[in-house]
Amino acid sequence: MAHPTNQEIVTRYGAALAAHDMSALAALRHPDWTVYWPQSGELVHSTQAFAEIIENYPGGAPTIVITRTVGAEDQWVVTAGNTPMRVEGSGDFWWSEWRIEYPNGEAYVVVDLIELRDGLVHRETTYWAAPFDAPAWRAPWVDRPA
Repeated sequence: MAHPTNQEIVTRYGAALAAHDMSALAALRHPDWTVYWPQSGELVHSTQAFAEIIENYPGGAPTIVITRTVGAEDQWVVTAGNTPMRVEGSGDFWWSEWRIEYPNGEAYVVVDLIELRDGLVHRETTYWAAPFDAPAWRAPWVDRPA
């Protein structure tokens, strides 16, 4: 049986995180896994502690939607037929972008920096930012994609 690629590991990890599937997260995490939340200064040391945080979140677990996952070695190459082709990351450093909505209605954009070790998620650093309306004064110089 072939070992999963790092991309497959990170994709499965994102799906498990969004589903709050603690068994799958535990299977995908390195025994020394940690997640650091710089904005609050907290470091979580185990899947069990993480599960307790989710289980005890006031109002229930937040809803997570993974929007993008990128590997450290993503690059574009041109084939012999002059066709651009994306070579997806295979390295140990990845990042994932997601949206999270809390039971109280607050929504955030999240970036999760992910480091793999031995084919498992070893370390994460997660940043949250609340969306905000763009100031009108910048309108002449920016686009507003949907």
